[in-house]
Amino acid sequence: MYYHVYGELCLTEAHTAVVDCGGVGYKLIVSNTTLAAISSKLGDRVKLYTYLAVREDSMELFGFYTMQEHSAFCQLITVSGVGPKAAISILSTLTPEQFAAAVCSSDTKTLGKANGIGAKTAARIVLELKDKLAKEFGSEVVTAAPANVTTSGKLSDAVNALLVLGYSKAEATNALSGVDSSSMSLEALITTALKRLMK
Repeated sequence: MYYHVYGELCLTEAHTAVVDCGGVGYKLIVSNTTLAAISSKLGDRVKLYTYLAVREDSMELFGFYTMQEHSAFCQLITVSGVGPKAAISILSTLTPEQFAAAVCSSDTKTLGKANGIGAKTAARIVLELKDKLAKEFGSEVVTAAPANVTTSGKLSDAVNALLVLGYSKAEATNALSGVDSSSMSLEALITTALKRLMK
């Protein structure tokens, strides 16, 4: 229903941002990551990508400073037992790059650092999102690097991480093409690719 809101940032507090759009103040639930990115912009105009969660007894609007965080959130809430609040908790602890890297390297310990996320939920996130990637892009995507990217376990994981963040296989492959991964961490690889994709 709402793709984004754009207006004056008039209030920030814990997990909350209020954006005034033409005299209407939209209250958005935000992660610590988004809050850190916008907290210095009080009184300035900001754009937050949105997700409207509708339940029988309430409607809540969630806001994200980047499309990558929005995509990570949308992936998380497809996992059984992970609702919007749990997804925000994860994205308050991990950046989108860290989240994607944790999923693709099966790092349930890192996912479990988020408040309210236990070991079973963390394992379910890894399992379901990896299964989803396998169904959408073929099982080889989860286990092998694309042909035109130098074969490397890290590069393969980086491609998968970009898929988790909503990029296509072709976009992920192109963004990592020619990258020297030998001295880079998985998170650094993802960050490098995202910078290329956002140019």
